Amino acid sequence: METGRVLIVDDENLVCWSLAKMLKRVGHLVEIANTGADARLKLERFNFDLIILDASLPDIDGLQFLEECKARDNDLPVIIMTSSFHSDLAFKAFSLGAEDYVGKPFNIDMVERSIQKIFFKKGLAKEVVPVQAKRRKKYEQDQLVGNCPSMVELFKIMNTCARQDCKTILVLGESGTGKELVSHGIHNLSARKNAPLIEVNCASIPDNLLENELFGHEKGAYTDAGNREVGVFEQAEGGTVFLDEIGDMPLHMQGKILRVIENRKFRRLGGQKDIETDVRIIAATNQNLTAMVEEGTFRGDLLYRLNMMCITVQPLRERKKCIPSMVEYFIDRLNSEYGRAVEGISSEALRLLMAHNWPGNVRELRNVLERAMMLEQGKVLSTEHIYVSSGTASNRSGGCLFGCSLPAEATIILPPEGVSIEEVEKEYIRQALARYDGNQTKAAKCLGLSLDTLRYRRKKFGLDKYPAKTSSISTLTAESADQDSPKTVPG
Repeated sequence: METGRVLIVDDENLVCWSLAKMLKRVGHLVEIANTGADARLKLERFNFDLIILDASLPDIDGLQFLEECKARDNDLPVIIMTSSFHSDLAFKAFSLGAEDYVGKPFNIDMVERSIQKIFFKKGLAKEVVPVQAKRRKKYEQDQLVGNCPSMVELFKIMNTCARQDCKTILVLGESGTGKELVSHGIHNLSARKNAPLIEVNCASIPDNLLENELFGHEKGAYTDAGNREVGVFEQAEGGTVFLDEIGDMPLHMQGKILRVIENRKFRRLGGQKDIETDVRIIAATNQNLTAMVEEGTFRGDLLYRLNMMCITVQPLRERKKCIPSMVEYFIDRLNSEYGRAVEGISSEALRLLMAHNWPGNVRELRNVLERAMMLEQGKVLSTEHIYVSSGTASNRSGGCLFGCSLPAEATIILPPEGVSIEEVEKEYIRQALARYDGNQTKAAKCLGLSLDTLRYRRKKFGLDKYPAKTSSISTLTAESADQDSPKTVPG
């Protein structure tokens, strides 16, 4: 393996010791600096082949020092380390030229493999491809947050997709996991970031209007087409088109999207000639597309083209180690939004969040924290205002799964024989729609869901075919306890 001189910049002695021991074992020369000032002196004295840099130093911001290193030698590879990693920091690090990053506490074997990869690449080619060191403008929405291994891998594959300019990407994951944030992250990290990113929710646009939305129309294409209008693919030229809920796209439109992917051409409604397009297509869904192909509701050839680069976002229940950093991020974010000065969360409240299974994923976590911050009068979030489906806080307050209040007699008690969670969720949706006379916007707000998610779940449970009816959720669970299997509520 190619070896060289490595500078470790970190104020934690144990981190420096463990990294130095590993590096010396494989033949590298090692220098250690505990501050930015000390690191500058080392850089004056030695020529380094690699820098391992902590993002938080006592006398300077790690990313600022990264800029200094790259200004000194743009070809010098730098690995960033941090104990509180989120996508905004990741994107800044990569845009400034970082070669890789590692979350703390780190796996020493993973760090060694990353270093080996860097020196192997240096051995094959002495020049590293230059990166434009421009700071990415922070976009006005939530960020992907977390430093657990699955999030580290997610950030890496997003960075790869952005840098390699992958033209077609499929993002899979449950509702609320952050698929939209993945699309924004890839776009903002790529060379296309100054071009438009346009989102289209395939489930919310009627079938007969979707083609017009995507491709536009010529004057006179249909009765009300008084003027030519350009569609999303023309508006996003040079940028990204994000097709959310692509599993709900009708079959005839799937064929047209496949043509755009294969030929990079489309035709306006009523048009006579093809129009070339240069856009990245990112498609996302929470459905099983492979099963849909077998059922004949999704085109296999389109799935194969979309699946060329596939990113799976894990549900929050499988990456609970990320919850503390997410809570810290959302408190800071919500403080800015609501003008609050909440300083943190109590250990008891955090334990309550860690114990919850989060069926609504990150979106549910944000809603729970947002509600708690609006109600909390102190400086620290307590269990009193943390409403989740398990734990003493929700039981005391009669809190429902989605954070709306229920009367005391409707408090949920799990029957000995169990209950169908889907039937419970279905019944809550039915009750919310009945409470607001079918007003989906108000029902979605009560349940802590987005309007698109409510529409999707209404369709999933067959509630879009029947009028809403009221019934007690406690009656549902009680009846379920008296039978061998959970009772099926009539649609």
